Amino acid sequence: MIAETVCSAVAVAGLGIAAVTAYRKRFLAAARLAAYSLVPLGLVMTGAVEWAAETAFSPTAWAGFGVLGAAWLLFLTTRAVERRGGGTRKERRAARAAKRDAVAPAASAPSLGPSNRPAARPTAEPRAAQPKDDFSDIEAILKKHGI
Repeated sequence: MIAETVCSAVAVAGLGIAAVTAYRKRFLAAARLAAYSLVPLGLVMTGAVEWAAETAFSPTAWAGFGVLGAAWLLFLTTRAVERRGGGTRKERRAARAAKRDAVAPAASAPSLGPSNRPAARPTAEPRAAQPKDDFSDIEAILKKHGI
């Protein structure tokens, strides 16, 4: 009974604040405040507040929430193990067989192995032959990275 009275008072106070906000020509904010203040009143009228008050002080209800939580954790754990392990034993066996057949025996060596010839390095001109300008340090960085 007290919870219903408090919720009704909160709704009336919220509607009063919404009216003051509308008087100040802030209609969008007033409509939003009115919507928020009508939620507790709707909960009281539907009986949700009474149900919540009865549930909050019931040890049986809390035990039920504990059982639901345990079921939820078991469900999540089994899903995680299934995703990690690959499902049933039959599915794992089929996946291993498919993995063995997917790679050809000759393809075990990397196709792009190390090259036998050394990389060609560009010959640098003497410092005196290069023109001095504002972009010389940028050009040096670009040349260093092969651009």
